[in-house]
Amino acid sequence: MEEKYLPIGSVVMLKNGKKRLMVTGYAQIDMQKRDKVYDYSGCMFPEGVISTDKTLLFNHSDIEKIYCIGFKDEEQLQYNKKLQEVLTPENIKVMLEKTKEQMGS
Repeated sequence: MEEKYLPIGSVVMLKNGKKRLMVTGYAQIDMQKRDKVYDYSGCMFPEGVISTDKTLLFNHSDIEKIYCIGFKDEEQLQYNKKLQEVLTPENIKVMLEKTKEQMGS
């Protein structure tokens, strides 16, 4: 199985981006719209997390350039494999439906 998700700590530039981002998480739902699960959450690099309401959401397909790949070991490789197994289109649909229910939409 090919690795889809970059390790935490990877530094990237998005297409049409002006500032580098660092990957800080996976499978994030935009809580404003609750209609999509993004591959990654991130923060500005090198500043890091300045405010919890400034998390950026993006997909792997949005990445134009990878500057640095975060730490990889057996645990991270197994986690990447598990992400790919769990984040199927069917499971993502269920996640979004549950989030909408919990938020009263």
